[in-house]
Amino acid sequence: MLIWVIYDITSNKIRRNIVKHCKNIGLYRVQKSVFLGDIDNNTLDELKLKAEDMVDLDKDSVYIFPMSKSELKKAGLIGQAFDKELVTDELISKFF
Repeated sequence: MLIWVIYDITSNKIRRNIVKHCKNIGLYRVQKSVFLGDIDNNTLDELKLKAEDMVDLDKDSVYIFPMSKSELKKAGLIGQAFDKELVTDELISKFF
């Protein structure tokens, strides 16, 4: 399933750990605080647990949204779809 991970994390250390974990499970960074990727249900559950353990629940937020490929194609993207410095053309063609 496709998922979006969007976060607002105050601590640099925690933010780096979330970024590292997202990359390790195969998610692609599409903006500085946004990841997109195709993962299975077990990996999704692991991500939720890991994020809950890592973040400061009083200060930080991590949103994890599932989305189908057909829903992604219907999404309204205005301007640059992805931050070109963070994402390759390969990723753009993978999801669209």
